[in-house]
Amino acid sequence: MDFLVIENAAELVTPIGRSALFGRDMAKLHVIKDGAVLCRHDEILAVGTTSDIEKTLIEHMCDPWSIIRSQGQFEKTPTDYKYEDITVERIDASGKTVLPGYVDPHTHFIFGGYRQDEFQMRLQGATYMEIMEAGGGIASTNKATREATVEQLYEAGFRRLDRMLDLGITTVEGKTGYGEDTETEDKMLTVMERLDRDHPVDIVRTYMGAHSVPPAYKGRTGDYVDYLIAEGLPMAKGRADFCDVFTEKGVFELDDSERLLVAAREYGFKLKMHADEIVPLGGAGLAAKLRATSADHLLKASDEDLLAMRDAGVVATLLPCTAFSLREPYARGRFMIDNGLAVALGTDLNPGSCYTQSIPLMTALATIYMEMTIEETITALTLNAAAAIDRAETVGSLEPGKKADIIVLDCPDHRHLSYHFAMNLVETVVKNGVMVRKPTN
Repeated sequence: MDFLVIENAAELVTPIGRSALFGRDMAKLHVIKDGAVLCRHDEILAVGTTSDIEKTLIEHMCDPWSIIRSQGQFEKTPTDYKYEDITVERIDASGKTVLPGYVDPHTHFIFGGYRQDEFQMRLQGATYMEIMEAGGGIASTNKATREATVEQLYEAGFRRLDRMLDLGITTVEGKTGYGEDTETEDKMLTVMERLDRDHPVDIVRTYMGAHSVPPAYKGRTGDYVDYLIAEGLPMAKGRADFCDVFTEKGVFELDDSERLLVAAREYGFKLKMHADEIVPLGGAGLAAKLRATSADHLLKASDEDLLAMRDAGVVATLLPCTAFSLREPYARGRFMIDNGLAVALGTDLNPGSCYTQSIPLMTALATIYMEMTIEETITALTLNAAAAIDRAETVGSLEPGKKADIIVLDCPDHRHLSYHFAMNLVETVVKNGVMVRKPTN
């Protein structure tokens, strides 16, 4: 295939840019009626109306040098190339809405075991400490992940990535963090590396050895941070893009978090943080101080720290499905946008507090309970989500030069994403210019 054309869309909808959109700019979507997009191999060539794209396609087809260069066939000359050799695949999006592929910038999708018993206990009113005392909590997942083989983790991860594609997710961030030792963390990275090679979904890897303090280090958090700096960071260097830390009272407090993240930056990692989820500790302020790429959760972040994040250019990644699952107040998305922050949305897929991959549920929560407009929500799921994992240069919007990661929704208007709430409207998924999910009828 030389070209792919998605044409006749009722709407083509996309944010524009190669970095995060801040504040009210998040609502500025580019909407094209009778929209179309032209791709060559894994790259977007042009976006416009169907008639404009047809003219652009003809221009490219009449330029043999363009075809030859794109295929790397430098032994050919224009006289060797026959017009009829050019192939064009077309996707008719009549009555549909075309969007960039979704980006999920915060997940823990590699793990062993499940915690359904713990979830039922929580529904009956059990506290976090009661669950821990009954053998649950993150320690349960750590044990199951340590005992799982690479093949078991790989197969489970592959199935979850398949579900992501069904939901329109074409790029995902995945964290380690269910190992109490470097060996298990290494195993998790190995699984994600294999999946990134074998599965269409692109995986951005994050090292999160500082997810919890192992029982062997109880009361010695500083010693555990020393261990992570001495063994964990060197193991993950060059394999993970980011280093993350669960900055929370009684877990990794500000001094230990900063010490680990400064060391991680010296090793070449970009920085992310779980910040101010349970108590207003000041994690968001530390993220601003360190100019982290993103700070995530932020349910209890102070106004002052959020404004510092804005000024430092830190993306606020909000995880409403977790608040929903835990029956906690949602992060203040409306306040953040009104005060000029860049907001992204992530599922926080994990086996304990948020076992869901549902972009449709997250969209409903963001628009109904967090008071975000559907336009802001689309930006938060695409361009700003890409910026939260430092991929906005290549994905997150439909623009020439970006990856051909595109979804077609079975609806005539982007507002159906909130109106037809909590329903998966994704019908067709194109990843790197290849249709990987087709309509079922």
